[in-house]
Order: sequence, then structure tokens, then C-alpha cells
Amino acid sequence: MKTLIGGAVAAVLGLIGLSVWWKPFLQLLAGVIPIMLLLGGCLALYLGFDELKDTWKKGETTADTPPAQEDDVEKYKAEIQDLKKEIESLKKS
Repeated sequence: MKTLIGGAVAAVLGLIGLSVWWKPFLQLLAGVIPIMLLLGGCLALYLGFDELKDTWKKGETTADTPPAQEDDVEKYKAEIQDLKKEIESLKKS
């Protein structure tokens, strides 16, 4: 209940303050918007460049790794089948 009353009082005081200091508020807003756009743009550039570097690294690692060999695939399939059989036997126990 205290939070509700405090929020209502703050909203009313904010509305009164905004109406009294409307012109200084607009001046502040006019000064803050370009700075926020500049910082947001820099952040977007940094994140985009970082993502691009990750893409380049991913392309390099896939070119260097040899393709999986057929005997490895068959070995893994056999191991999966053995594990499935073991799970079934444990379920029955």
C-alpha cells in the first residue's frame, strides 16, 4: 500500500514539475537525444563488428576441420545401439 501511495505522489509531482518546467525539459531532451543516438549507434557498430568477426572465425574453423570418416560414423552408431540395449536392460531390472 505504501508503494502505491508513493508512486501516485511521485507521478503527480512529476506531472506538476513537467508542466512548470516544460521549456527546460525540452532543452534537456534536445541535448540528450543526439548523445543517446550517438552512443546507441556506436554500440550497434561494435556488436555488428563483433558478430562479423565470429562469422569469420566460424568460417575458418570449418575449412580447417576434416570431414567425418565413415568408420567413425559406424562406430558411433554401434555405440548408440549398445547404449540403447543397456538402457532397456536397466529398465527391465
